[in-house]
Order: sequence, then C-alpha cells, then structure tokens
Amino acid sequence: MPRKNRRQVFEKVTVTDAGAKGKSIAKAPDGRVIFISNAVPGDVVDVQTTKKRRAYFEAKAVHFHEYSDKRTAPVCEHFGVCGGCKWQHMAYEHQLFYKQNEVQNNLLRIGGLELPEMTPILGSEKKYFYRNKMEFSFSNSRWLTPEEIASDEDLGDRNALGFHIPGMWDKILDIKKCHLQEDPSNSIRLEIRSFALNNDLSFFDPRNQNGLLRTVMIRTSSTGEIMVVIQFFEDHKEKREALLEHLKECFPEITSLQFVINQKQNDTIYDQEVICYAGRDHIFEEMEGLKFKINAKSFYQTNSDQAYELYKVARDFAGLTGEELVYDLYTGTGTIAQFVASKAKKVVGVEAVPEAIEDARVNAQLNQIDNVEFYVGDMKNVFNKDFIQTHGTPDLIITDPPRDGMHKDVVQQILNILPSKVVYVSCNSATQARDLALMDDFYKVSRVQAVDMFPQTHHVENVVLLEKR
Repeated sequence: MPRKNRRQVFEKVTVTDAGAKGKSIAKAPDGRVIFISNAVPGDVVDVQTTKKRRAYFEAKAVHFHEYSDKRTAPVCEHFGVCGGCKWQHMAYEHQLFYKQNEVQNNLLRIGGLELPEMTPILGSEKKYFYRNKMEFSFSNSRWLTPEEIASDEDLGDRNALGFHIPGMWDKILDIKKCHLQEDPSNSIRLEIRSFALNNDLSFFDPRNQNGLLRTVMIRTSSTGEIMVVIQFFEDHKEKREALLEHLKECFPEITSLQFVINQKQNDTIYDQEVICYAGRDHIFEEMEGLKFKINAKSFYQTNSDQAYELYKVARDFAGLTGEELVYDLYTGTGTIAQFVASKAKKVVGVEAVPEAIEDARVNAQLNQIDNVEFYVGDMKNVFNKDFIQTHGTPDLIITDPPRDGMHKDVVQQILNILPSKVVYVSCNSATQARDLALMDDFYKVSRVQAVDMFPQTHHVENVVLLEKR
C-alpha cells in the first residue's frame, strides 16, 4: 500500500517570533508550535508541514496573505536555496532584536537566572562581506532548481563550485556571487572555475570518489593579505601546476598559495600535509598592535572586526588591574589570552588541539609577550587539582568553550576554586545558560553583552560576567 501523506496545510497563520536555527515561529490550531523555514515575524501565511512531532511541527510557507513590515529585499540571487544567510529577508535592526531576545530568553528560561538590565546587542558595522574565511566545494553534478528539472532545455555542463545544499552531502549549488567575503574572493573563485572548464580539469564526483578538484579555501586578513588553498583529489602534477601557475599570474596579490592532495573519504585537511606552492605558508592578522600568524589549519574568528569588539567586551568585563592570575580556558590559538595579557600579571591558556597551542606559542613569541603560558589537553582532564597547585589559583577565569558548552567536570572545578570573577564567552547561549545555572548558587550574573558576529544569520555570541555572591 502507498504510504499515507501526513503533510497538513494550516491557513492564514500569523508568524509571531523568530527562534533557534533561523526558523520563524507560529502556532497551529491545536496549540502546537510551528517552526517555519521561509517566513519573517509579522507575515500571515499558509504553511505546509514537513515534519510532525509530539510538541511541534516543521513547515514551509506556501502562500503569503500579508508580508511583514520587518521584511527587506535579499541582496543575493542565491537566497532561499543556499542555506548560508537565512535572515537576509529580515531588516538588520530586526535581526538584532531577535538575536538579543533569544539570548535573554535562554538565560531566563533555561538558566532560570536573575539578570541585570541587558545592554543593547553590539551590531556589526559591516552587514555583508565581513568573513575572513570561506570554503567552497567542487562537484561534477550541480544542484538543479525545480524549474531546470522541469525544463526541456539543454542544461549544459553540470559542474559546480560553491556550497553544499543544506542536508545534502553530494549536492553543490554553483555560486555566481557570494556576499560574505570581500573581493578578490569572488574573482578568485570564478577564475578557478573558468580555468578548470577551459582546460578540462575534472570536478570532484563525491559519489564515485574521483576527479581532480575537490575544495578551495580563501582566507583574507585586515592587513590585506590573502591565502588560497586548493584541495585536489587526484595527484596530477601537470594539471595541478597549470592551475596554480595561472592563479599566481592572475592574482599577484595572493600572499600564500598552497595545495593539498587528499584522497580520503572526507575533505577535512587537519590530518593532511599542506604544501606551499608560492609565497609564505601563512598570513598575518593584526589586532590592536598584536600580530597573529595564521596557517591553513589555524582557527581564527571569522569576522575580524567583530572579534575585536568581542574581545574588548571580555577585557572590559574582566576589569584587570595588572595583579591578577588569569586562566583562559578553551584558549584556541590564544588570541584572548594575548589580548588581555598586558592588563594581567600572568595568563595561563588551556586548549585540546595541539596545533592551536603551537600557534598560540608562536604568536606570543612574535608579539614578545612573556607573561602567557599555554598547555594542551582535554579540558576536563588537564584542568584539575594538580594543575591548579602547579600554576596557582586564578583570580579570574575567562572561558570560551565550543557550542556544546563546558563539560560538567570543568564547571565543578571552577566551583571548587571559586575565583572572584568568571567571564564566559559563548557562541551558544542555550548551553551557556545550562552551565550558568550550575553555578548560580555561588555566582551572580553582573553583566551581559550580546555581540553579533554573523549578520544575515541567526548566530549570536554572548559574554557574561559572573561575580562571587
């Protein structure tokens, strides 16, 4: 028997809010929440459900009765298909409102916290072209629109250089212009695509695992330097060098031109050798006189301008006098540690990724900072009683964990030593709220500052200052 279609249509639904993962929110007639993928608060729409769960529906707007006054025209021709900038159709001031609202709701509802008056979210001066790192994938079978599929026309070549369609590992949307990274990013990507097509360089086939060109990463810095890293699947020296030489001639401004030959199932490069073809194997980022050496595998905040604002907030919340021992947990490449070092007696950074700690030590030496030390290891194992006895009890802890938040053992260790202040930087206010709830008996939330690092998306950073009760 054919499976019964369980999709439902709800008519003239008013969209009331925007929630996690970029979805907008409405209520179904039975009171269940509807998460809608393509609407803005204030829209009145008919929706068709795509998933049904006990407590909620997921749905797509299929007809618009009224358009919200919060809407604006998306600038990108790929909006709605590419999943990268889900809020382009919402005016920026409203994006900021819903981001701040999400942070506040998470801290109140998940954390159950008593909050001070929140200062307004720190918006980004750049609304587009703010990213310093982009990664694009090649495919010999690009994503086709429903109109193309229905058409009888010859679709031409099926090669693509762009982004994965959300939820589809083998489908790539061919990108004509991306509004996330400043030029010459678009020019470099389009020139690579053009040269490959004109010279019969094969695009990667993700299903059959063959083809020459796999990915390209472009990094730019506030100092004007550019890094390009092309990942090849097949090891074909003549074709590889033809492309690299062409790029070198077309874009003499490229500071670092590198390549990887990766024949694994996945395209991560962290376990691969990165080979420098021309220029240096790194570029430099600069912030408040500090230089940070960035290689192909380095982590660095992808919005340089807003990273500076974020770190200034963290330093301001810390309120350092020059006499404090500071622990910087989840230090990454040590950017925050070095940023606050001039205001502290000593900073100790801890991070699980060995390459990141190597970068941190190199950068500290480069910046002639001698009051920072960096240690590598799993946080829940390294940050223990012996570590604290060896390095001293901190006066302040700065913590900037990944999206999952801090491990419960790390939270407990903070509570064991009870530093006078904790500055908690988070890219996920839900897990931040969970962690803060565990500390609520011992610490009060004194200050909260949301920072928008990623305009046109739902992502938001948040900084909280905890002080001992």
